[in-house]
Amino acid sequence: MILEVAELRVKPGCINDFESNFRKASKIIAQMPGYIGHELHKCVETADKYMLFVKWDSIKDHEIGFRTSPQYEEWKALLHHFYDPFPKVEHYVQIRN
Repeated sequence: MILEVAELRVKPGCINDFESNFRKASKIIAQMPGYIGHELHKCVETADKYMLFVKWDSIKDHEIGFRTSPQYEEWKALLHHFYDPFPKVEHYVQIRN
């Protein structure tokens, strides 16, 4: 399992529209092969800051399966215009005890 992590900074005055569009975009990503689940967290201290966590079966499912799909174009149209700066996305694996 791979955890995709992205810090999202939303442009001032766009928070409500972003959250509304994110609900729509959530339905898109949830249908993708290799998708396991996701969570969006809003920062308490910084109103325009969010953390997105998406669980995938593999990096390939995210980087190739999702990002090269027509569904990703819908995702981009719904969300990418809200970000400033554009988010850096990283992938993590869990270290077992």
